[in-house]
Amino acid sequence: MVQAIDHVQVTCPPSKEAACIAFYRDVLGLAEIEKPEALKARGGAWFQVGALQLHLGVDPEQETPPSKRHVCFLVDDLAAAEAAVRDAGFEVKPEPVDAFGLRRFFTRDPAGTRIEVGAR
Repeated sequence: MVQAIDHVQVTCPPSKEAACIAFYRDVLGLAEIEKPEALKARGGAWFQVGALQLHLGVDPEQETPPSKRHVCFLVDDLAAAEAAVRDAGFEVKPEPVDAFGLRRFFTRDPAGTRIEVGAR
């Protein structure tokens, strides 16, 4: 049966690819890793996040309305993460309710994917 999660994939339309790569790499500070040669032509980018990976895929048919689906990234300094997101021009929605000891806020990447950022 399932033992672990290897990676999570989020998608974006081609028109938002560069902005989404910049969001995950430059705003959230994820380490971009090289994709396998056979997959590079598909676009997008892969990022290492601790023991897991986040794969950003390009979906030419993506026109998904906003939803509650999300990825949660843990950070050491929630205030610094919130400032980085705000300074990059993204909306931050503070979450007044802690979840299992997690202080957090929500934002959306340039393609509209909901992102939770939290700290313990």
